[in-house]
Amino acid sequence: MGQKRQNQIIIFLFLVLIFGMALASIFAPKKEFSDRENRSLAQMPQLSLEAYFSGEFAKDYESYITDQFVGRDRWIGLKTGAERAMLKQESNDIYFAADGYLIEKHTGSFTEKRAEDNISYLAGFMKEMKARYGEGRATAMIVPNAVEILKDKLPPFASPYDQSVYLKKIEEALPEGTWFDSAAVLREHTDEEIYYRTDHHWKTLAAYYVYAAWAKEKGFEPPSLSDYEVQTVTEEFQGTIEAKVGGDVGFDSIGIFKPKKEFPYLVEYNRNEMKTDIYEWSALETKDKYALFFGGNHPIVEGTVKNGSGRRLLVIKDSYANSFLPFAFRDFSQVDFVDLRYFNESLREYREGRDYTDILFLYNASGFAEDPNVAKLKN
Repeated sequence: MGQKRQNQIIIFLFLVLIFGMALASIFAPKKEFSDRENRSLAQMPQLSLEAYFSGEFAKDYESYITDQFVGRDRWIGLKTGAERAMLKQESNDIYFAADGYLIEKHTGSFTEKRAEDNISYLAGFMKEMKARYGEGRATAMIVPNAVEILKDKLPPFASPYDQSVYLKKIEEALPEGTWFDSAAVLREHTDEEIYYRTDHHWKTLAAYYVYAAWAKEKGFEPPSLSDYEVQTVTEEFQGTIEAKVGGDVGFDSIGIFKPKKEFPYLVEYNRNEMKTDIYEWSALETKDKYALFFGGNHPIVEGTVKNGSGRRLLVIKDSYANSFLPFAFRDFSQVDFVDLRYFNESLREYREGRDYTDILFLYNASGFAEDPNVAKLKN
């Protein structure tokens, strides 16, 4: 067989592979949600002249093809395996860091207009909260991501965005006395496992350290580790970052802090489901094991605790708060929280209908910078 004939066969097979996979992706049943990545998948965008000429359709269509590509998870794993074999230090915006950590870079999260707008929305909200609830009763806590706190584990010459710059902008925009520096607390414990290796959340130990420091600032006797029985409930957790890179990346453990002196409590989810346990144990049998804490994210969760406290807390939060909030059941007789990503009521009307004494806004840094729902604070 001549060289020309061989080249034609190779080109033909290449075109069959490329166009065959594309056609298969187009006609294959579409998935709306990825259990592996714990997120909604992009769907076929609506075509309009405005979307076409603005470039929005092309951008959304690229996301759609990427999310719906046939065998996507297997291809991601193969790609990661090949990159690691070539000693690459990152893949898909993820660093292969020391000690088995997969650490997200969060490229672009903090330089978009939305990141600046969200600072403005939060500043206005905290000004109103301070005026409404008084000195020391309104707190904004934006928790830095692992890429900021675990810099010593990043590969040589890694140069992610310096989140401390963005956090400083937030602090300077907020009313005096409303900012809580969680980064300073976390930096004192970088020799401990305070972030998951395969997931974007902080670990329960990190949430404990930050809660203890915040509780002290709020006038409570801070809890000590001896107040809790620390239980490892699974050692088979692979989180959202693992889903982005695939391959053989190991597992994480999830721990909970069970108070040795526990007060009776009742938790109501979305005004229609009452429970006597803040842990959703069935989540440990699923991919999204972090949903152990309160069963994941909900528009509204309201916890009533019989602990004799006169303090009532409202938390506006993302999923970082889920492992933080169980500690608040020690000090507040009411612990309610809303997730702006799912909450579509008037936040002002909801708040004014309840006799809160304290307000906490708790997000992770990249989540805060990227979330369009932070704009709901201005309403």
